[in-house]
Amino acid sequence: MDSGFIVGMGINFDEVKKKAQEALGKNAEKIEQGMDKASGFAKSKFGQHSDKIDNVAEKAKDFLHKNKGEGGRKPGDQPPPPPPG
Repeated sequence: MDSGFIVGMGINFDEVKKKAQEALGKNAEKIEQGMDKASGFAKSKFGQHSDKIDNVAEKAKDFLHKNKGEGGRKPGDQPPPPPPG
């Protein structure tokens, strides 16, 4: 059995991680658009918590960029504008 495999499970987590990062890299823009749409919907239902929703959306985007190899936004960078409508 390959040393990258977990004994008894047959799962190569390094390969799974690599494939996930590749998928994030190829689809990051679509994923980010989905996050914007989801946060817009959440704010339409729970507007009184819009600051918290924005905060979570930004953290999710930073996580996305960090895990596709971009390192996320740096402190002081301006967040992207919210989606229209």
